[in-house]
Amino acid sequence: MINRIRLALIPVLGVALSLFTLSEVNYQLLNPLSELAVFGMLGLVLCYLEFPVFERWKGVAALRVVDWVLAILSVICCMYLIVEGGALGQRAGSYTPLDIAVAVTGIALVLEATRRSIGLALPLLSGLFVLYALTGPSLPDWLFPHRGYDIGRVASQTFLRSEGVFGTALRVMFTYVYLFVLFGTFLEACGATRFIVNFAQRLFSNRSGGAAKVAVLGSGLMGSLSGSAVANAVTTGSFTIPMMRSSGFKPHIAAGITAAAATGGALVPPVMGAGAYMMLEIVEPPVTFVQIAKAALIPAVLYYFSIFLIVHFYARKSGTGDLPAQDAAASRVRVGLWSAESVAFFGALTVLVGLLIAGKSPVLAVTASLGFIVCLMIVNPLTRVSRASRNMAVVLVPVLWIGIKLGFSRFSEEQISWATAGVFSMTALLVFGLANRDWRPIIANALVKSAKSGVSLVSAAACVGIVIGVVTLTGVGTAFPNAIIPLAKESLFLALVAIMTCSIMLGMGLPSAVCYLLMATLIGPVLNKLGVPPLAAHLFIFYFGMMSMVTPPVALAAYASASIADSKIMETSFAAFRFSLVGFTLPFMFVYRPELLLLAPAGGTLVFSHVIWAVAAAVIGIVSLAGGLAGYLFAPVSALPRLVLFAAAFLALFPDNRIQVGGVNIAVFDVAGLVLLGIVGLLNWRQQPILDSKAA
Repeated sequence: MINRIRLALIPVLGVALSLFTLSEVNYQLLNPLSELAVFGMLGLVLCYLEFPVFERWKGVAALRVVDWVLAILSVICCMYLIVEGGALGQRAGSYTPLDIAVAVTGIALVLEATRRSIGLALPLLSGLFVLYALTGPSLPDWLFPHRGYDIGRVASQTFLRSEGVFGTALRVMFTYVYLFVLFGTFLEACGATRFIVNFAQRLFSNRSGGAAKVAVLGSGLMGSLSGSAVANAVTTGSFTIPMMRSSGFKPHIAAGITAAAATGGALVPPVMGAGAYMMLEIVEPPVTFVQIAKAALIPAVLYYFSIFLIVHFYARKSGTGDLPAQDAAASRVRVGLWSAESVAFFGALTVLVGLLIAGKSPVLAVTASLGFIVCLMIVNPLTRVSRASRNMAVVLVPVLWIGIKLGFSRFSEEQISWATAGVFSMTALLVFGLANRDWRPIIANALVKSAKSGVSLVSAAACVGIVIGVVTLTGVGTAFPNAIIPLAKESLFLALVAIMTCSIMLGMGLPSAVCYLLMATLIGPVLNKLGVPPLAAHLFIFYFGMMSMVTPPVALAAYASASIADSKIMETSFAAFRFSLVGFTLPFMFVYRPELLLLAPAGGTLVFSHVIWAVAAAVIGIVSLAGGLAGYLFAPVSALPRLVLFAAAFLALFPDNRIQVGGVNIAVFDVAGLVLLGIVGLLNWRQQPILDSKAA
């Protein structure tokens, strides 16, 4: 009986969470604390009902009672904030015992929900920060001691005030990230995943290593929308991993390629897995969306270019990877460039980017893109609804839009734009879909799937809020950066290595968006004092947060791919690490060469020729590294030339060391890398005919 109620309640909560977020971020009817409390409450309750205490004990009825108790406590704690919000502000610093009890309970609930949804890593980290706040005076000097705080002060800071659980991290998830989860889910419901894979098959049906290249392109396109490396690996990997295995790739190689490509998806503009929109809130001085998208473009292209090259060389060397004949033939007929799926994919991105470039807010842009997808679902003949329901929806779209616009003009003193009226009408259209018997399964499934995908982000963001609250309370947010700044003065490279290590370690087991928020909170003051453009510094930590998805031993994207390929986890993790190795060099490259981000160096101006030179140097390094890793260029490469290729890659990817020769600035390392690559390439090319004649 209890389980039946739980199964019936989960879809209701999922729909409520999605509709509440969509409407509240656009209309903002509640005060900031109350809207985040409702958002957190729905997320926590859904988390407790969806995720069991332990997966292996999910069938134990007694433990399901525990789930209900924790869900009810979540409602009580969050509702307490909504009801007492104003009074809590007035008695700040002199909280009652009931206030403290609610705060302590709320923190425990957030930690447990996060453990259930994403694992132990983040709750343990948050617990260590709480312990740090409680034991400040007794800490050694190297752990940044402070005067210490009792449990009541720590709990109230992190739960009852806007600096903690219901602070910046949860607000970013609420305002931006969850909308993009909705966007990606509805786009997938329109057949975007199917189109992406089929489109990639059409491009690479007759290419060497075509099956793996399909995986790379498909994961890149899909990952830009989902922003989750794990979700991306599972979604596209279910299509591409069997395809690669049938074309001759070993299981761990197929899974490693998928994980590496899935990880890079959140680096691809315009969506970037909502990372770009978090930077809009965090980077100082403020930057625009266009600046972020432009900065991310060249590194994203270089990342996927490197994976394509490694895959190509690997396939040529091993003689595997061509698409199976039936797949290659089917791809030519299954989908066209003007199919409903392709119009949904490219049309939604066009609406999103167009509105952002036009200066509209990210919230309005993604909501309008979602409206475009919903309208396309209505007119798509492949959508399985009756003609009467389809016609009713077709009529409702303009009626609601025009009616809401004219209604506000006539009966309200507040005038709204056509775009805002469209947002109102789209929300009303979703409500109609839930009320209609034919449309209900389609709309409800998309809303519930979004909630299930987003609930782990809700709990994780709330848990990061605990860390932020402690950082704000204890001042470690200033002490920790002050320890790194002297290191940066001695050696920028060593400071970057320290930041990279922190990003990768903290990113293990965390969603990339959460990792970025956490790192930006901890080392934000450092980033503005490194002597590099602030956007470059923030992209640096964002990239390494993503790279943690393929960094052994905790490489979550590789774990997900391995489960599909039925390969060994660690073997797959190291394969994914190898295929994504360029991703570990790119952040250093664009810090030292901000021209790769289309940014001017500190104190200088952006010169187009410097951009071309930086890209050329990166390409030299990538080709050298790919050839060295795969052991192939035009023909197999033996051990000594491979070492030379690695040396060429190191020289080209290493920061410039320019000297004056005849009045001309020459980048010695870049030129040396090019020369080494040219020598190895020429010798290797001359071996090709010999190999071909032997094969004949």
